[in-house]
Amino acid sequence: MSDTLNSGEHRTVLLRGGEVHSPADPFATAMVVERGHIAWVGEEGAADAFAAGVDEVIDLEGALVTPAFVDAHVHTTATGFALTGLDLSAAASLAEAAELIRAHAAARPGDRILIGHGWDASRWPERRPLAREELDDLTGGRPLYLTRIDVHSAVVTTALLDLVPGVRDLDGFHDGRAPLTGDAHHAVRAAAFAAVSPLQRTEAQRAARAHAASLGIGTLHECGGPQISSEDDFTGLLDLARGEPGPRVVGYWADLDVERARALGALGAAGDLFADGSLGSHTACLHEPYADSAGHSGSAHLDAAAIAAHVVACTETGLQAGFHAIGDAAVTAVVDGVRAAAEKLGLARIRAARHRVEHAEMLTAETVAAFAELGLT
Repeated sequence: MSDTLNSGEHRTVLLRGGEVHSPADPFATAMVVERGHIAWVGEEGAADAFAAGVDEVIDLEGALVTPAFVDAHVHTTATGFALTGLDLSAAASLAEAAELIRAHAAARPGDRILIGHGWDASRWPERRPLAREELDDLTGGRPLYLTRIDVHSAVVTTALLDLVPGVRDLDGFHDGRAPLTGDAHHAVRAAAFAAVSPLQRTEAQRAARAHAASLGIGTLHECGGPQISSEDDFTGLLDLARGEPGPRVVGYWADLDVERARALGALGAAGDLFADGSLGSHTACLHEPYADSAGHSGSAHLDAAAIAAHVVACTETGLQAGFHAIGDAAVTAVVDGVRAAAEKLGLARIRAARHRVEHAEMLTAETVAAFAELGLT
């Protein structure tokens, strides 16, 4: 059907005999698409008036027609790599993961860097990730960046570490078997995506957009940022989406530099602007220590004062602010910061801006109420 609707700019198509989900008419069973736009939605009996004047009539045979979906949190290039490259999410053991890595390295001899995702050692009988020397052997000494399923830690090869001067001195660097976290992980991730060729990147972005379209997704919210991808990756994706058919891309750039986000074409200085990390990597910021990590309660990257300053700057600039916050302490910091911004600018302005919180996994009754009060999405 999509080929029919997209085959010509000037065609008019009547779709009938289905269930059309539309707030304009909750009982609609038919619709007319004219020059790529919905021209009419209504009930079957009224559709006869259009039948003689259209180029084609499609019998939906009871199918459901909905508006296109919006995926509001996507890392498009990384998603494309997961679709076209090394995906370890189905690996049931360390040995299975090792074989997938070996096969992928052999199948991609021309790639400057190997990118993979999805391992979760907690599900493996060995209960440990692959060690660096094991990865070196599996890849023949090539650069490899391999993120855990939560994307907040990674194992890498020595060749990739060698591309990041000083990484061994950064917070979160662990030699041997432990994954990289924190600043060390962010530095290695930046180097990994900088090493991706433009062809690799575009191939991945096209694959992600095509897959989204196949699922009925019409808009992607790209959550980029200096600790997530690169400016070239971000602007390249926006340019690609403007120049080729497929889902629209709305860009969010996770940066405290509001003017930089605007200059890159972002709708908000938001997305994965990290207030904390993730539960799986023990970096989500909690009020109480982790039960399986004595004395450790995660990592706070932004306090309430920094959050308030960013929300004020975004509101005054006309951009959405937004924060990645998973742990209950991080969510509390976001609420406290946004409330402080509301005290400065007025609650109505803050609510109207519809600032965002990504993930928000550990909410309390109090923070749920605060989200409603402050208009946080």
